[in-house]
Amino acid sequence: MTKTYSRFLTAFFCVFLGGLLLWHILLPDREKSETENRTLAQVPEFSWESLRDGSYTAAVEEYFADQFPLRDDWTGLKARMEQLIGKSEFNGVYLCGDTLISKVETPDMELVEKNLGYIRRLAENTEIPVYLGLIPSAAEVWRDKLPKGAESWDQTELLEKSDIDFREALAAHAGEQVFYRTDHHWTTLGAYYGYTAVMEAFGRGGEIPGPDAFEHRVYPRSDQFQGTLYSQSGVHWLYPDTIEFWAEDTGLSVTSWRNGEPEEASLYELSYLDSKDKYSAFLGGNQPLCVIKNKSLPDSGKLLLIRDSYSDALAPFLAQSFSEVHLLDLRYYRGSAARYAEENGIDSICVLYSVQNFISDRNLVLLTQ
Repeated sequence: MTKTYSRFLTAFFCVFLGGLLLWHILLPDREKSETENRTLAQVPEFSWESLRDGSYTAAVEEYFADQFPLRDDWTGLKARMEQLIGKSEFNGVYLCGDTLISKVETPDMELVEKNLGYIRRLAENTEIPVYLGLIPSAAEVWRDKLPKGAESWDQTELLEKSDIDFREALAAHAGEQVFYRTDHHWTTLGAYYGYTAVMEAFGRGGEIPGPDAFEHRVYPRSDQFQGTLYSQSGVHWLYPDTIEFWAEDTGLSVTSWRNGEPEEASLYELSYLDSKDKYSAFLGGNQPLCVIKNKSLPDSGKLLLIRDSYSDALAPFLAQSFSEVHLLDLRYYRGSAARYAEENGIDSICVLYSVQNFISDRNLVLLTQ
């Protein structure tokens, strides 16, 4: 390599890096990444104390990484380059043909046992029947889709502790689109099969309407859903998923407690279909408490779901079979679930979590109140 060529390369990279720095300075900072669906770091506030303890330099590094010009394009290019050299795992997500599947890491079994114990404590603290429902992840139901040699924690032993057999309900239809291809949640079809498992566990299998009862009443839908795994992995070349809404909201009243006070809500908040977080169109997304009442079924029982976000897509089906469905999210609701159930005349309590959330959740201790 000649000196002239070396100088040319050095000058080229200096101009390139200087151009990126100038571009970064001239561009306004973004508050949120729509692709990653998260808030981006902003210019950190300087203080001598933060400089001494290293937090300021760490914050500056995070700021530049988040505000890097064309960040989304670079992360997508990085994933594409890694795919070309044979990589199949991208930031904890496996690329399985046209489908993304989240890897399930081996959990802290002490935490898992504690969570199971908290549910037993809840059952001891109330005379209301308590059911445990554990939903297997796509890595379990679609294990045959994983790349050869791919690692993902075996959920079998934990799923055997579930009172509701979601594993069998989903595995029996593993050839169908029961999970999204770009998101970790189950699809509306998967949620329907989950609904059948709940009804079977409650001894009401004979009341289950077939899928045809819903399919001819499909609500407005979106075919541009790019979910959390799309954002997490950097694999941005897969075509989007379709979100469907099957169950009608006729005869239903929905009340939400987002800010501590009851307010009228909807079974489907379709405005979310114009945002990145399209899954939140089910019930309007995360909230401490939501109550759905079916006026046409006054004597069909009151169900309390202590739940994660999988229940957002499940609740519209359950509302077709129960007088009331109460959805309580321990990430935001800090009161006693047992007391809430007794004060609201609940007939059955179901602690319903996806396995991946259950094995890492630290809020279930609130069930002991």
